[in-house]
Order: sequence, then C-alpha cells, then structure tokens
Amino acid sequence: MSMEARIALAAVAAFLAALGIGAVVLPPGRHNPLDRFLMGLARSLIRLRYRVRVTGLRQVAARGRNAILLMPNHPALIDPIMLTALLFPRFAPRTWADADQVDRFFIRRVARRLGVRAVPSIAKRGPQARPHIEQALEDFASCLRDGRCVLLYPSGHAYRARTENLRGNTAAGRILSLAPDARVVLVRTRGLWGSRFSWAHGHPPDVAGTLRFGIGRLLLSGVFFAPKRRVTIEFVEPADLPRDAGPDALNACLEAFYNADAPAATYVPYTIWEHGGTRVMQEPRLGASGRDTEHVPEATRHIVREHLRELTGLPDIGDGDHLARDLGLDSLARAELIAWAEGEFGLPAGDPDSLQTVADLLLAACGDAVTAEPAELRPIARAWFAPRPSGRVEPPVGNTILEAFLHAAHRFPDRPVIADQITGVKTYRDLLTAVCALRPEMERLDGPRVGIMLPASAAASVFYLTALFAGKTPVMVNWTTGARNVGHSLDLAGVRHVLTSGALLARLAERGIDLSALSDRFVHAEDLGRRIGTGRKLRAVVASHTGWRALHRVRAPEPAVVLFTSGSESLPKAVPLSHANLLANMRDLLNHVALRQTDSILGMLPPFHSFGLTVTMLMPLCTGIPVAYHADPTEAGMLARLIEAYRLTLMVGTPSFLHGIVRVADPRMLNSLRLAVTGADKCPERVYDALAAQYPHLTVLEGYGVTECSPVVAVNVEDAPVRGSIGKVLPSLDYAIVNMETGERVRRGQRGMLLVRGPSVFGGYMEYDGPSPFVSLEGADWYRTGDLVSEDDGGVLTFRGRLKRFAKIGGEMVSLPAVETVLEAHYGSEGGPVLAVDATADEGQPEIVLFATFEVDRGEVNRQIREAGLSGLHSVRRVVRVEEIPLLGTGKTDYRALRRQLAPCDSGPGGPVTRP
Repeated sequence: MSMEARIALAAVAAFLAALGIGAVVLPPGRHNPLDRFLMGLARSLIRLRYRVRVTGLRQVAARGRNAILLMPNHPALIDPIMLTALLFPRFAPRTWADADQVDRFFIRRVARRLGVRAVPSIAKRGPQARPHIEQALEDFASCLRDGRCVLLYPSGHAYRARTENLRGNTAAGRILSLAPDARVVLVRTRGLWGSRFSWAHGHPPDVAGTLRFGIGRLLLSGVFFAPKRRVTIEFVEPADLPRDAGPDALNACLEAFYNADAPAATYVPYTIWEHGGTRVMQEPRLGASGRDTEHVPEATRHIVREHLRELTGLPDIGDGDHLARDLGLDSLARAELIAWAEGEFGLPAGDPDSLQTVADLLLAACGDAVTAEPAELRPIARAWFAPRPSGRVEPPVGNTILEAFLHAAHRFPDRPVIADQITGVKTYRDLLTAVCALRPEMERLDGPRVGIMLPASAAASVFYLTALFAGKTPVMVNWTTGARNVGHSLDLAGVRHVLTSGALLARLAERGIDLSALSDRFVHAEDLGRRIGTGRKLRAVVASHTGWRALHRVRAPEPAVVLFTSGSESLPKAVPLSHANLLANMRDLLNHVALRQTDSILGMLPPFHSFGLTVTMLMPLCTGIPVAYHADPTEAGMLARLIEAYRLTLMVGTPSFLHGIVRVADPRMLNSLRLAVTGADKCPERVYDALAAQYPHLTVLEGYGVTECSPVVAVNVEDAPVRGSIGKVLPSLDYAIVNMETGERVRRGQRGMLLVRGPSVFGGYMEYDGPSPFVSLEGADWYRTGDLVSEDDGGVLTFRGRLKRFAKIGGEMVSLPAVETVLEAHYGSEGGPVLAVDATADEGQPEIVLFATFEVDRGEVNRQIREAGLSGLHSVRRVVRVEEIPLLGTGKTDYRALRRQLAPCDSGPGGPVTRP
C-alpha cells in the first residue's frame, strides 16, 4: 500500500471501529460473519457514489486464488478501499502502510485484521527506513511462497498527474526476484482521477473534509439518487511480464499498462441539483516552477555531479536528467542521496518525492530545496477567522515583555493569537492556561537561565513565556551550528537544562547533527507535559480566568533573552537583549511599517533566529497580531497550503525560503498575501522577478538587521519600496556611515561601514573579554556592525558587503575563523601558516574555500571539520593549492591577495581544486 493510502486506511478504520470491529483480532485469512457483514456494508456505501464495473477478476479466480501478487495503479486515495472491499474475502491480500499512521487506537487493530503491516515512511525516516522496507518485502515474498496473496502499489504514491509515474521504484522487481513463482495480476483503475479523493485539484486530498462534504451532498440528493461516478477496475494476468529484465524494463511495462488511454481528470456533480453535468477538468500544475540552476556555483555543481557519477557509473550527467528515469535511482536511493547532501552541505535537502531531477539536487545543495507535497491539513478552528477591527496594529504597551503580553491579553483574552498544525489555534487565555500549568515545572529547573531548543511553533512561544514568568531568562539554542558550538554556547550562558523535543533531536540525528553528548541537559517537552496532572490542569484553567493579579506581580528577569552570534573568531558570543531593547525594536517596526489589525503572519523562522524571535514570536504575543507557525521552512508545499488555509497576509522569511514557496505554490494559494518581508540574506534579483511575475499585487519589503540590534536596523516601507535596497534606518536609531580606515563619515553615495546606536542596541556581550564591539565617534559610543552600505539622497541604504569574516549560508552566519582554527589544529605547522580559509565573493551563493600549500583531500578536510563538532554548513567546497600563504606587514594573513587567486575550479583529488 502507498504511504498515502494510510489516510484511506484511517478512514476505513474509523468507520469499522465505530461499528465495533477490533474487539477480536483474527489471523489474516480467517474471517468471521461480522467481517463479511462489515465489508458487505462497505461495498454498499461505495455504491451510493460510485458505479463500479469489474472485469477480469473471475478469470483470475478461476485459475486459483493462491500466491498472487496484485499490483494496482493508484489514481486516488479511495481506490485502496474499493480494492479491499472487492478482494475480501476471496483473496484477503497482505499489504503495508505508514507505521506512524497505523500505530493509533482502533486503526492498529483494524490494520491487523486487514493484514496491513506497519512500515516506516521513506519520506519521514529516510535511509533508516530501508532495512524495515527490505524486511517487509522479504516477508511478503515469504507469504507468496506460502501461497498467500500480496497487494503492492509499485509507485508507492497516489497519482500527481493524469498518468502513473513509478519514479524508478524497485519494490516490484525486488519482490518478484524473491518469489519468482508467484502469479502477477495487474490492476488498472479508471474513473477516479478528478475526484475529491485525488490530487487532480492541485493539492493533497482532504479525506475527512471530503467525507463530510460527500455525506451532505448525498442527503441533498435523497441518498440513493445522487449522481454516480463511473469507475472500472480491470484485472489482467499478463503472460509476457518482463520479470527478469531489470527494474527499468519492468517499470516501463507497468507504466505502459497503467497509462494506456489514461482518461483526463473528470468532474462528476455531487447532487442532482447541479448544472453542467460531467465535464473534463483542467489538469493540475506539476512540481515546482523555476528550476533555474544558473546561480549554482561551479564547485558545488562539480561535487554533486561527481557523487552522481560514482553512484550510477554514468559518465555524462545533465541538470535536466531525471534521477529515477534517467539515472535509475529509486525512492530509497534518493533518500540516501538526501542524507548525503545534508551531510555534505549542511542544508535541508527536501524529501524523496521533491528530489526528482539533478537540478533539484543542485538547488538543494545551495539551500534552495523544497518539500513540495504536504500532508493533509488538520481542520482550523472557526475562531481564527472571526472578524477583527480595522485600523493599525498598536505598538506594545509596557516596560517588559511580560507587561506587554499581559496588556494585550487583557484587551483580547479570547482572541486567537498563535496557531500551528500540532496544537491548533490558541487564544491569549489558552496561553495563560499553559503558562500556569507549566510554571511549577519550569521553576524546578536549576539556574537563572533555561535553554529552549525548538523550531517555530506554538510550543516555543509557550515555553518562552513560561520561562519569564518562572523568573528565568530564556536562552535560545541554535542547533544548526553543530554540537561543538551548541555546547560552548550553553556553557557560556551557564545553562544546565534545555527544553527541546525528542522528535526534533531524531530529525537532527537523521541530518547528521549528533547532540547526544549534551543529552544530560535535555528536558523533553513530551515528558514535561506528561508530568502535569489533571488537578494542576484544572487549577491552571481557573487561574487563566482569576489569577491575573499573581502574574502581574512577577518580576521579569533581565535580560529578556540570550541569543548567540556565529563567532567572529572561532566560537559563538552570547548576546543578551533586554526587555527595553526588544520592545524598542517592535515599536520602531510598527511605526515604520503599517501593519493592520486584519493582518496575520506566516511564522517559519526558528526562534534562535533574531528576526524570527522578534518579528514572528514576540510581536504577535505583545500586540495581538495572529501568527500561524510551521516548524520546517523548507516544506514549501505545506507553507503555501498554510497561507491559503489560514488566509495569511504577511510572509516573513529569508529570500531562499520565500523563493521556495513561490516555486511550488499554485498562484491562487497566495492570493491572501499583501506583504513579503525578507531579511537575513540579500534578496537576489531572481526572487524579485519571480514574485513580481506571479504575484504583482504582493509588495516585497527587504530589510537588514543584526542580532546585537534586536535585530532590525533598516527596512523598506510599503508605500515606496526600493528594489534591491534595505530601506531606511528605523526611527529611534542614529546611524553613521564611516570610512573603514579613517573612521570619518563618508559622503552620501559612497560606501562605508555602518555604525548604529539607540534603544534597541545591546549593551555588550556576556562573559566576553575580547575587543569591544563599540567604537567612539563624535563623543558617543556606536555599535560597529562590520557591514558595508551606501546611502542615496532619500536616505535609503543599500547593502554593499561585509568586513567581518563570515559567509552567509542557508540563512546562517558561518564563521570562517572557526573552520580555519579546526584545520590549523590538524594540519598546522610551526614554520608558518600553511592554510587559510575564506569564502567566494558571491553574496547569493558563497562557498567556503580552503587555500593550502600542500596536497589535501577535500573529503578528509570535511571529516576533520565534522569530527570537531561543526555542522555541515562549515564544509569546504573548494580547495585552492597555493605556493605560500601571503602575509600583511602585521604578520596576519592577506585574504585579499588570496581572493585574487580564485579561478574556475578543476577536478582534483577528493573534489574541486584550483591551481593558479
């Protein structure tokens, strides 16, 4: 069974469970009268909407009912139900489904009755699912050898288009090789493409919603008189199936059978009152658009192609080559390819279904991966869509985050303010209930600070608030920097306990980020929730109505949060931001950008990201502007669906994340948006072009910020955005643009380093004895950003580069000195410098480059980096062989001279190598 058929199975299970099935679990193949009655009832219910014509099944049965491998196509999520009802009890085939969906109350028992085996999903578990799938195939082959029947969907997924696409999958060939004497029966279903159970409408089918919709339409038509969708199910036992010709030939044969005279998507009216009759629908748009790989750096392209050559043995590989059809990589091989890419480049690489071509892999290597096919959305509470007053969002009121939050809660106690697909829609009163329930647990944790390591989610907001109400400063942990930097950050901030999630840790482990050395500090949110008894929950509900006075008496700890830099030399620095810093930045933003009471935000940036913390977590909590969260910003398909489902008006994220959404979204999905706010990276022209071409109504506001400034420093305004600029500096900030050498102000239009000062600028690093981040100018202290800008006559700034030695990769600041320090410890020499690390000048797609005076293998270099505890973001992409490392008169490395030696890369030992 396909992974998506688990949804159909859940619907069957819920229906059968409601009728009492599951009280007794019988071995597959043995069925009592109740089973027969229930499956007969299921067939009767199917006939209310579908007129099913079956051909070939009697001929198959006449030749025997044992040792049959049934392989159907999969046009919609309803066809597994039809086949199960049709084949019961004469064949009663074994099959499989996604373990995460099957392992539920009722469904677990029904699945066992139907002979369904739970198997981990490749999309969710990646390569870890391989041994389970291989074992299932071996067990099913054993069933066939023992005379049992097996139902296997060769594609492993429901149709995404008019025709079946096996995507190079090898499950069919594998099971036939293990059970060569099994009979093979192909099953071809026609007539379901276009139903609400199919993907023909351009998005994942909503099974629960479709069932509710269908029941209502049946009642409107008098139940028995509703229009019928005509479906044919054809069983064919081919005599010429190329069993032993290899997976490509077998898949070609199966696709030819499934796709012969494939019908177009068809709409069939749901009631007798509809006009227009049965009609052909427009086919959905396929996949992500804009697969432009011109911006992929040559070194990255070389690494990817070399790996594919080693994997496939093919000498010539092009960007347009299909990983399955042209390179023969099935879903398991693509899952392993994703694991390789995430380990090699340190960036999320999507899932096997979104990784279809070499171009997709190249984009994933640059941080532009998208997961295009989302899961089914859970229903959204009606309260989310309740009318809200007109007018602008008012700036937060109060001197602390807690005061601002409580003021907003007093104004809108029952207004929805945050939501996600895990916990649902939460009002201010819901948040207060959660805080009151969790606060005693938080107070028991040792130390004045507590770590929070969670993605964008309602849970992250709740834990942040609870920490403050418990008198502890939240320390936001950035897991993308690797175990070494995470451990240093926790030690620097004196954090003994980190609130996190077991699911997050498992996902990080799959991506090669091993934080097990810090496990003694982790407190799992799942365990924390289980400790809260019913009594405390009831008291928390009461307190959310009557206990506000006690919350008002809480003295908010200072600072309000601790964030971390990427480490200008080698290790992260702790940035304490006060309540005054954060509130000043929020007030500035709301005075600069006119947000409306009717606006709502898409929150996808993690809270360790200063932009995500202030704009998508604290601002909603302190002002009442609603935010809908999703934990993974690379799941572009899901993000597009969330925008449509929640009717969001503001999209906030890095350019690569926004571009991913635009690439996969059907244009109608983003109709509710009016603003796209982007920062953290310079927004490339291709992103502006894509947004302008597809969504001319959407205004893009590019901005600039640094963690030390809470973080926003400048942003464009809605009425007069300047493309390619970072806009004007926020009202409460003073700024100066100075010459890097003289320290004096430059003339307007000239490039210089940006200095800022004001209420949102921090007071200094925590536990730090290095050079001051402040400089003196005109009798005042200014924060030295280390970034270069220019200013036009209208006061609009344009970003011109960085002085600090960082590379912005995947939205994260990667410290080049940190990489250099690790490699010097391994390869260094007492006779002078033998290596240096820098990055290419491309702001859009920078690559880390190692300059070395000796032959070195790039793979070995990256192994040393990972063993030192740095994440894959720090991986070296190019090695440049030089005669010597040039030095300045001060004895320091002359990086400018090294950059002049960069040239197009050649193939060298272990990866791209340049020899000047």
